[in-house]
Amino acid sequence: MLSWMRNVVQSEYMQIFSMIERLHRRFLDVVKNELDRLGITDINNVQSLILFNVAEEELTVGELTIRGFYLGSNVSYNLKKMVENGYLVQERSTHDRRSVRVRCSDKGLSLCKTLQGIFDNHVTALGKGYVVDGDLEATNKTLKRLERFWTDALRFTADLPLEEAS
Repeated sequence: MLSWMRNVVQSEYMQIFSMIERLHRRFLDVVKNELDRLGITDINNVQSLILFNVAEEELTVGELTIRGFYLGSNVSYNLKKMVENGYLVQERSTHDRRSVRVRCSDKGLSLCKTLQGIFDNHVTALGKGYVVDGDLEATNKTLKRLERFWTDALRFTADLPLEEAS
């Protein structure tokens, strides 16, 4: 690859993962703002997104972490707080006493519906000039390819080409 082209690609690559991190933080800020606007103070933005991902399912802590959204230690703490505040119901598995399953309570399901309404409003607003046809689809396709690349980089590090030392 030509040197100038490689520099452009490298610059864009560096900007992408920086942007992903900023977007994640900004999205959490948006969720926090919505919770504040609604006067909901007994759950934070991260917890509400965990809750939203549980929705109507019944999951173990392991299943939540496998989905790749959360760090294990943070999940346990956040689930504990959501159980204490009545958003989740936690029960030991009848088949494996070591396993704990969680599901949304009625209060949790109500918040999930509220969040879904907020996200539906976001979709409507996006259609008013923030994105054009195909933007989100192309972005998702690119992000999925990056996820696949980073997953492969974890699994097959030895197979990735290394630049020759000068």
